[in-house]
Amino acid sequence: MIKTKRIYERPEITDGLRILVDRLWPRGVRRSTANVDIWIKDVGPSDELRKWFAHEQRKYPMFKKRYLKELKSNRAFTKLLDLAIANDTLTLLFAASDSQHNNAVVLWGALQAALRKEERRAMRAMADAK
Repeated sequence: MIKTKRIYERPEITDGLRILVDRLWPRGVRRSTANVDIWIKDVGPSDELRKWFAHEQRKYPMFKKRYLKELKSNRAFTKLLDLAIANDTLTLLFAASDSQHNNAVVLWGALQAALRKEERRAMRAMADAK
């Protein structure tokens, strides 16, 4: 299971592995008390894309398209996918105040699609082995 959550929300036992997916450390959050298991800052959007988007909701469709394009060649995304495969529950942490239009939501969708693809690949491999 993959969830998204603002880093400012209270951590819960059901969060599983808590991964910060923003390129910048969130304002007002102490590293010592953040309850972040892993910070994969390189999976966040490039500085250029992040600054262009500026969390303007009207730009979100184009942001999503550009960010997905960046993720195709992003090694950190592969690391995140490996963590999703290896763990029952991941929570992607983000700092944006808009919980529906941010990079963690795009990552959630990209991970879901990649996991379905991996599952289909594994099913084909099992069928071929028979």
